[in-house]
Amino acid sequence: MNSVMADDKIHEECGVFGIYSLSGEAVAQDIYYGLTALQHRGQEAAGIAVSDTFGPMGNLSIKKDMGLVSEVFHEEALQNMKGNIGVGHVRYSTTGGSRVENAQPIAMNYIKGILALVHNGNIVNALDLKYEQMFKGLAHYTTSDTEVLAYEIIGERVNSQTIEEAIKKSASKLKGGYAVVIMSPRKMVGVRDPFGIKPLILGKKKGSTGEEDTYILASESAAIDAVGGQVVRDIEPGEVISVTRDGVSSDRTLCQKKRAHCIFEYIYFARNDSVMDGIEIHEARVNAGRALARKSDVKADIVVGVPESGIAAAEGYALESGIPFAHAFHKNSYIGRSFIKPTDKERQTAVHMKLSVLKSVVKDKSIIIIDDSIVRGTTMKQLIEMLKAAGAKAVHVRISSPPFLYPCYYGTDVPTAKQLIASQHSSEEVCKSVGADSLQYLAIEDFKTMVGDLPLCTACFNNEYPVK
Repeated sequence: MNSVMADDKIHEECGVFGIYSLSGEAVAQDIYYGLTALQHRGQEAAGIAVSDTFGPMGNLSIKKDMGLVSEVFHEEALQNMKGNIGVGHVRYSTTGGSRVENAQPIAMNYIKGILALVHNGNIVNALDLKYEQMFKGLAHYTTSDTEVLAYEIIGERVNSQTIEEAIKKSASKLKGGYAVVIMSPRKMVGVRDPFGIKPLILGKKKGSTGEEDTYILASESAAIDAVGGQVVRDIEPGEVISVTRDGVSSDRTLCQKKRAHCIFEYIYFARNDSVMDGIEIHEARVNAGRALARKSDVKADIVVGVPESGIAAAEGYALESGIPFAHAFHKNSYIGRSFIKPTDKERQTAVHMKLSVLKSVVKDKSIIIIDDSIVRGTTMKQLIEMLKAAGAKAVHVRISSPPFLYPCYYGTDVPTAKQLIASQHSSEEVCKSVGADSLQYLAIEDFKTMVGDLPLCTACFNNEYPVK
């Protein structure tokens, strides 16, 4: 995201995209479009690797760098990336620092060919695996859990008949949340963690011949839509799916009954127009707003949402309560990517650059403002100050998630408990700190309204971690 308010939001780690044209058509342009559709999942770095399955084994073209997709790739670079199979990645760093060495794809040559890998999530036991690899002489220096994973697959590939077998052996050792897409010389393979914490979706599209012979793996359905594809289905938690010249095959050996999908995909991470594990994201957020309205009896003149993350929930609140929905903020969409501002004064200036208040909308109004979360509380405090400076009589805050109390270990950048305002203060204290007239959160039991019976990971709210 534009990071003018990034210090007071949580972040998804990455977005992944893979594509294989069985008829041999170039795929670099489609990867670019797919990654652009996933840009919200990571703005620090971007990368693409492609290969030609009809050419000699080992031919790989790769480009990656710090920056947005549009900053890293230009038309000439994409035209020079020849290949009908490829993977792409957008990154926000959690494990591994924010530097170009940790940009993905990770590409490696080994005795049986090449491997290029993109990964979303976090491998909780990566350090243990790294020590095992060092003991075996497979790897001596790795900077991220993604590299650890790549070395693990290569190590298993030596004694495996197929790359799928090596991936399955490797995945059986992993703990954490992950979605991985691997490109080998003649195959594209995807694997999703057995709990389904991280999303991965299969799609397909027509080639120039009119045949649906191009297959896609992506973090979100919106990326498949962006390249003119059709969603086939979600990859099952624990499933290893392979695309070869013979089509699609699947191994469900690692699938299990217990699942724990990340609730924050539905609250905030995923694009509003995506569908994930059968749940329409926009509808889930509208339903969260409806749930908030049902438990609130505050009287107000208008309901507003914080762009963009609070808009859908605000619409739902307005529909349920009968209080009119209004747009109170103008969002400047043309602010370039920037680093988090180091001082309070600069952070405040950055928020004013990003959002401005429509004074005629809020003047003399009692307002209900909806956002997806309160992390540190700094942004909400500034927004309330802006609304009251523009003449708002009262500002009531409603949050479409429960209070953040615990960190996440599965690839979501939730800060430590000491940095989470709700972990250190009561709701009444948080309300006073941000200057609100009232504050109310969504309850964990309200998630059923959002996603039905979908099993969830809610560890950041209740300390119940599915993976130890």
